[in-house]
Amino acid sequence: MSTDSLNAGRGWLDKQRTVAPPGFNRWLVPPAALAIHLCIGMAYGFSVFWLPLSKAIGITKPLACGPEVGFWQELFVSHCDWKISTLGWMYTLFFVLLGSSAALWGGWLERVGPRKAGVVSALCWCGGMLLSAAGVHWHQFWLMLLGSGVIGGIGLGLGYISPVSTLIKWFPDRRGMATGMAIMGFGGGAMIGSPLAAELMKAFATPSDVGVAATFVVMAAIYFVFMMGGALAYRIPAADWAPAGWQPPPKAEPGTAAMVTHGHVHARRVWRIPQFWLVWMVLCMNVSAGIGVIGMASPMLQEVFGGRLVGVDARFGDLDTAQLAAIAGVAAGFTALLSLFNIGGRFFWASLSDRIGRKATYVVFFVLGAVLYLSVPYSAGAGSLLLFVAAFCVILSMYGGGFATVPAYLADLFGTQMVGAIHGRLLTAWATAGILGPVVVNYMRDWQLAQGLPREQVYNQTMVILAGMLLVGLVCNLLVRPVNPKHFMSEAELAAERRQAHDRAQAAETGAGTMSFHRSSTLLVALAWAAVGLPLAWGVYRTALSVARFFH
Repeated sequence: MSTDSLNAGRGWLDKQRTVAPPGFNRWLVPPAALAIHLCIGMAYGFSVFWLPLSKAIGITKPLACGPEVGFWQELFVSHCDWKISTLGWMYTLFFVLLGSSAALWGGWLERVGPRKAGVVSALCWCGGMLLSAAGVHWHQFWLMLLGSGVIGGIGLGLGYISPVSTLIKWFPDRRGMATGMAIMGFGGGAMIGSPLAAELMKAFATPSDVGVAATFVVMAAIYFVFMMGGALAYRIPAADWAPAGWQPPPKAEPGTAAMVTHGHVHARRVWRIPQFWLVWMVLCMNVSAGIGVIGMASPMLQEVFGGRLVGVDARFGDLDTAQLAAIAGVAAGFTALLSLFNIGGRFFWASLSDRIGRKATYVVFFVLGAVLYLSVPYSAGAGSLLLFVAAFCVILSMYGGGFATVPAYLADLFGTQMVGAIHGRLLTAWATAGILGPVVVNYMRDWQLAQGLPREQVYNQTMVILAGMLLVGLVCNLLVRPVNPKHFMSEAELAAERRQAHDRAQAAETGAGTMSFHRSSTLLVALAWAAVGLPLAWGVYRTALSVARFFH
């Protein structure tokens, strides 16, 4: 039976329809992944909506609810404004649902393929934004939580892991670089979305409307086009495909840097494999330390250096309103600078891991990171703004690098057959870290302020705790060894899983041998990269304008 007649009975979202033909250029896949990640990455930038939403009723200033209105009442009240602390629960839901949905449906994604998962992600993320727009219009916060928080959070999880397995299979020779490109997009989503949202809210604002609902609708439409384009552009390689001239690495001995396995572990077995939990702790500790810094970067810089940020020899508590506003602008530039390093680190460190190995890369993260955290109190005490800023820039690059390197680490240890599903399960470490990191940092700060410590010193003990987290991660990383072969699927199990996942050998469908990836149109590849590269370049430009304020 011909390929055309086989495909005729299949839906356009069917995994078999996405198997790439001979001559397909694998460099068309990363832009498809970036198209989705740049959209869902706006989850990091949702705080741009908090201030306008906190005065959605009062318009010029918040119309506060009475003391009788608690959190549960705020979900339904329509006569007073939401508190920013209440709005922040949507941010929490994003990452809790991201981790849990990725863990729950990672196996389903492996079986149906990235195209169907990408389409579902687009429907959930963009549909959730439309439901949130209705929630803003009717001033019903429960609709926003259900829309962007729950439904959108599910879209986040599916969209985040949808390209991982595909990219690793297309780039067995550059696993870190490939996943780094896609996950770089998730870090860069807010860099594009936040200024875009600010411009749209400004355009839609009226004397009786802060413009958030209309902004949600427009951004949902834009994101839907990009995400659907990315999902439909996904292609998967045939089961026997390999890059021209590439040979799999030889089996590594225990204790070597790369530890690239030749077997495949089923996702349902990873819960009882020690290496999975060691890598779980590695990611959790790296993210806990980094995410705590992201949340406190702006106030920390202001409180530590105070008036020195604007050339005034005064502590933070002694500044007047105008001076406080001035240093807040400088701190915003510092935050923007950190975001650039967060994004760049995702590509740099993941690509470096292809050369030195994943285990060695995480050793660098934990050792260098701990040293930099411990250096912060000294650079702050010495008044060295340059060393202080440099330390956090490198720390944030390794925070982003940890996200981008871990999918390749999992593929090295557990094989590529179900790496997307295993990665989804591992993202529960992110959800845990999203709670652990900020709680440790914020409560430690409040406790030390209550003890009467000066504001410029309240972060010193926190840096020691964060360095301790990294040392815990270091120990876990050093304990990682190649997976015992007893955990691998047998040849029969692997064949059955591939049949269930609809993985096809190319020869059975096309009669060809190993495909070359050099024959696709160079113009098509250039256009695909331009479609995602131009918005990303605009986001970098807008962020660079904010960074410039820091250096003036």
